[in-house]
Amino acid sequence: MVSNSAKEVFILGLTQDGKTFRPSDWAERLAGVMSQFRPGGAIPGSHLSYSPWCIPTTMGNAKCVVVHHDLRDYDVMAWDFVMNFARDNQLQVAEACLLPDPPTKK
Repeated sequence: MVSNSAKEVFILGLTQDGKTFRPSDWAERLAGVMSQFRPGGAIPGSHLSYSPWCIPTTMGNAKCVVVHHDLRDYDVMAWDFVMNFARDNQLQVAEACLLPDPPTKK
């Protein structure tokens, strides 16, 4: 269960039994489907970039999708879609806060 206080939810490309989820581009596909859900709504060409609320990335050697809780506030059905995707595919889900990169020294 996802708490209401989490800033982001990480859907990891690992099943509950630790196997790597396939296909290998699942994170990009999921984020691509969610690209229309963004602040201000879909605009022409918005399908060409990921939504800031659903971003594919990697953690260690595992693909993952970072889903921001603002997606839930914007469209609960879109939120349910990504959460049900994780549940239906028995993917590991972790709540966390994505930290910004530290400033670089000049």
